Amino acid sequence: MQLIKGTTKLLGVIGDPIEHSLSPVMHNAAIAALGIDYVYLPLPVKMADLSIAIAGFKAIGLEGFSVTIPHKQTILSFLSEVSAVAKVVGAVNTVWRTDSGWHGTNTDVEGFIAPLQAHNRDWSQITPLIIGHGGAARAVIVGLTQLGCTEIHVVGRDVQKLSQFQQSWVNAPLPITINVHLWEQLPDLISQADLVVNATPIGMYPNVEQCPIDNAAMQKLKEGAIAYDLIYTPNPTQFLQQAKQQNAIAIDGLEMLVQQGVAAFKIWVGEEPPVDIMRHSLQQHLGL
Repeated sequence: MQLIKGTTKLLGVIGDPIEHSLSPVMHNAAIAALGIDYVYLPLPVKMADLSIAIAGFKAIGLEGFSVTIPHKQTILSFLSEVSAVAKVVGAVNTVWRTDSGWHGTNTDVEGFIAPLQAHNRDWSQITPLIIGHGGAARAVIVGLTQLGCTEIHVVGRDVQKLSQFQQSWVNAPLPITINVHLWEQLPDLISQADLVVNATPIGMYPNVEQCPIDNAAMQKLKEGAIAYDLIYTPNPTQFLQQAKQQNAIAIDGLEMLVQQGVAAFKIWVGEEPPVDIMRHSLQQHLGL
């Protein structure tokens, strides 16, 4: 049992809702393993209360915090410094306190590419396909650029939102071409893709029977292609189950969650966290 004392340093995660977050599970497991005087708390913060909450965090000396939906974009206006990668993504998921104010970055990018780096691919020759065009897709694009991808295809249902998404990258300092496509083009795109990323919440608990891609389109997935679902519960998702049936390589969102957490932990604590313990704590919590 972790002993919380008057000297205990505070970390946390803000969001609305926050009850589903697994960040406290893995970060407190790492804290306990290292025997350091920290605790990581879930901090429910509604959008209308964000300004008050940030002032309160400063007042109580919070060391740092993770940021989840719906605050990843809004938090930018409360930060005195934002990392280059977070500026390109347009979202922050990790914040820490400094003498000059709150600083922020985006460790989702690092978390996303970590499992892919285990696969020996020439990423400049890979054709990636991203399903969805929200905040998660933005982190995916920046990550793929860091790996060396030069052209990315993005699929969505809304013509106007797709156009706005594509336009938002025009002045980004990234050596990449982003092509947008409507949902009807999905079957043809899948047959050419070497990497398919589900960056939508389709198939997430409790809607575990849903899949972002129908059976007919999934059957066109190339053998040996990588199917990557950013969702980590259920495990596996319908998307990954169907991908495995096509002899694709399946990657779930759990490792991304772990690796983005590892990067954040290093920033807050200044120590290398026990990655295996963080991963195992989540697997045990999810019954995997």
